[in-house]
Amino acid sequence: MITIATWNINGVKARIETALEWLKQDTPDIVCLQEIKSVDEAFPREPFEALGYNVVTHGQKGFNGVAILSRFPLEDATPRLPGDDGDEQARFIEAVISVDGGSLRVVSLYLPNGNPLGTEKFPYKLGWMNRLEAFAADRLGLEEPLVLAGDYNVIPEPRDAKNPQDWVNDALFQPESRGAFRALQSLGYMDALRACNDAAGVYSFWDYQAGAWQKNNGIRIDHLMLSPQAADRLTACEVVSRVRAWDKPSDHVPVVASFDFQPLPN
Repeated sequence: MITIATWNINGVKARIETALEWLKQDTPDIVCLQEIKSVDEAFPREPFEALGYNVVTHGQKGFNGVAILSRFPLEDATPRLPGDDGDEQARFIEAVISVDGGSLRVVSLYLPNGNPLGTEKFPYKLGWMNRLEAFAADRLGLEEPLVLAGDYNVIPEPRDAKNPQDWVNDALFQPESRGAFRALQSLGYMDALRACNDAAGVYSFWDYQAGAWQKNNGIRIDHLMLSPQAADRLTACEVVSRVRAWDKPSDHVPVVASFDFQPLPN
């Protein structure tokens, strides 16, 4: 069994104690982090390595940045989403883990927010999502299990928000954003959480403002999208909401999926 988590940590240095405590409690095998807000050389690798994790990062000073932590060796770590050599934002890293039957590919991704509407940020978001669709389509040709894990900054359906009407003018809930998310599903990628839990009221983000956590005024924007070969091995998926109530929390919480893969011996 292998567990894979996605978590927008909202600053790895600010949340390091929270992160370490959660890793000690739940011991996930692979963790895809977003918004680490750290350049590669300044990422606090040592505390994670002390817990037995291998670490690869694609960082950026002050904002963005992604990382993968893994209890198993990481091979072929590749930063940057293909399709735009001029894109300097650190939002993507892919790595490979050897498992029974071959390779398991894992991507940690942080999609652009896209706000405010009417600025260049929304077309950048949609362009990034188009590039992700092209990447995902290409990877299907490998016929390998692939997990696209991250903060998608997309509310897929009205039931994924406590108050959907509050988001109608937000980039996260625009028809184009939701359509781009559905395009991944149309390729054959499965939403891991929705495969295991069809209920409304399941959220992964609560704003720091206006008592959103206390009112459970949340949205679901952190997703693990699975290729057919990964979906076939999915056994469970859950949101670890308790972490939001800890001291100095991120505004996101981990989403964790379990698979019946077996890692190969080192």
